[in-house]
Amino acid sequence: MRKKVLVILCIGLSIGIYGQQKGKRLPAEIRIPMEASYWEHEAGSVEFIDYKSVTAVRGVGGNGFKIFAKDLEFTDGTIEYDVELTGRGFPGINFRLSDDALNGEIFYIRYFGTPDPFLRTTLQYASIQDGVNMWDMTDEYQAAATLFEGGWNHVKLVISGRQMMVYVNDMENVALSVPYLEGENKAGRIALAGNVIYANLIVRPNATENLPSLAGYDHTANDPRYLRNWSVTGPKDLPFGRDVMLGVPVNPGVAIDSTLLDASTVWKPLRAERRALVNLTRLYGQTAQGERRLVWLKTNISTETSQERRIDMGFSEEVWVFINGQPLLTDKNYFGSPGMKEPVGRCTIENTSFKVPLKAGDNELLIGVANYFYGWGIIARLDTTNGLRF
Repeated sequence: MRKKVLVILCIGLSIGIYGQQKGKRLPAEIRIPMEASYWEHEAGSVEFIDYKSVTAVRGVGGNGFKIFAKDLEFTDGTIEYDVELTGRGFPGINFRLSDDALNGEIFYIRYFGTPDPFLRTTLQYASIQDGVNMWDMTDEYQAAATLFEGGWNHVKLVISGRQMMVYVNDMENVALSVPYLEGENKAGRIALAGNVIYANLIVRPNATENLPSLAGYDHTANDPRYLRNWSVTGPKDLPFGRDVMLGVPVNPGVAIDSTLLDASTVWKPLRAERRALVNLTRLYGQTAQGERRLVWLKTNISTETSQERRIDMGFSEEVWVFINGQPLLTDKNYFGSPGMKEPVGRCTIENTSFKVPLKAGDNELLIGVANYFYGWGIIARLDTTNGLRF
């Protein structure tokens, strides 16, 4: 296991380096200077400077950068830092980051001009899963904040087990509350990134301010209308320009491309995560850049009498929906395109809704889901459970 080293900066004294060993008491406060010897970084990408009476770091030539704190493993506690917004983008901090930087958590500020204290997308949290920033699957984890231009913004993260509270400039009121950190790591590295200036990074291990470590409230938990139990296939390549259907989609049936789905297809059970999210990224990892993949999901809805119901659905990025073998809906949610779904191409229950004709007895709901960009998955909810079993 990589040796863990903690850096303590004592005011008026020299810097001492101490090994972190299991069972040993950690220092109450760790100050990591913005000096090259304390950070891993790409040569020529950053410069460590004296700025406004403190040591600081910024990108060379005003460019973006990413730096990793050396020999520091963070689990729970408080992280504080100052950031001056000098360029547009997504300046933020990774924590509990794996050594290969493919899994962890990220909090960032979204800065694209004059700050708006009522703009809900100013602060954002997402997990990193197999190198995928899951921002488009976590619309709930956003908040507004008051930001300062031309000066320091003070950020404080309180992290305890599965929960996090974030303060920005106002240290009395929580700016962003995250009831469930969705990354898989319990501990890992810290990294800073963005087109900004950073200073005054302080880590206080285990200082969690009485924030519970167990997961907080899931707003879908008490709602039985969400479709949570599915069967799923393995992913298959679906090059751009190729569709899942062959021929004309009319009664008595529709021809789904047999190379993508047939009687020999292997299915396995899949349970939706918190927020009723069917998280295909966690299951199958990152889709290679420029490529497109497809999986199939199916579930059963049973009703005593024929009826029509509505399904509200969030998805990323393409879906083909069938009921009892018949095509019901084809839709796309391409971020950045004129037809992207509200809100701004993210996967939420607000993306789309459609009517589902159900016959008496069992009904098979089949959904093809394609991905090429960031997070991959769906959320689906019926309008009512009256007379239904699923």
